[in-house]
Amino acid sequence: MPSFTFCATAEAVVLCGVTPVFVDVDAATFNVDRAAFPAQSFGGDIAGRRVGSLARLTTASFFPAKPFGCYGDGGAVFASDADMAATMRSLRVHGQGHHKYDNVRIGYNSRLDTVQAAILLAKLDVFEDELQRRDAVAARYSAALADVATVPFVGEGILSAWAQYTLTLGPGQRDAVAATLREAGVPTAIYYPLPVHRQTAYNAYPVAGGELTVSQDLSGRVLSLSMHPYLDEEIQNRIVVEVLGALERACVSDAGPPYTTRAGHDAHT
Repeated sequence: MPSFTFCATAEAVVLCGVTPVFVDVDAATFNVDRAAFPAQSFGGDIAGRRVGSLARLTTASFFPAKPFGCYGDGGAVFASDADMAATMRSLRVHGQGHHKYDNVRIGYNSRLDTVQAAILLAKLDVFEDELQRRDAVAARYSAALADVATVPFVGEGILSAWAQYTLTLGPGQRDAVAATLREAGVPTAIYYPLPVHRQTAYNAYPVAGGELTVSQDLSGRVLSLSMHPYLDEEIQNRIVVEVLGALERACVSDAGPPYTTRAGHDAHT
């Protein structure tokens, strides 16, 4: 599994008694490889096939920060056949069989509460529109920032759900840029500041392929900007102006060589 992710990915494996083996990610997509679907991507698709139909089992988080989020904790499992779906339904209610006093397996109390389900049902009605709006927000960011930072890469035939919009900055610039934006009242976030394989609970598990240099490099360079479907152009333009100013300030204070974008253009002004 990728190390450049939230710890819940590894947590589920360890709690099942299985040993996770951490691998590196692709520097452009942040996924294990280009064939993998985007992380946190309910609503995304590859060549017209939606996430949830690409594997025998797919898990999705409905945490409030997700593109399709509730107001508390929630999630779902998508199964590719009726028998697997029936097993999932049983496991979520203590291993229930035909009724709640006939438990046929060891299960959990994993039901989504009624309030969260009602919120998700209402949001589902506008979800397709919100995906299009998120895509438009991402396109505006990329058009404005592609010459000064590495913008997110989305391969041909892939639709991202844009859970985050994440820039990859020059080495040593991220913290300075984030601090400047914070002073200007522009919020940012870091997904993820420490790869899972370097976290205390997981650093004894095996790592494949050496030091996972891409994951470690990305953890010191990624910075996520505000992303939601109702980010209007005026506010987004202000964010872009502040990001450009923060990057210019970081470049001026950087004693090292000019940084370059993926296209290889000198990003100093």
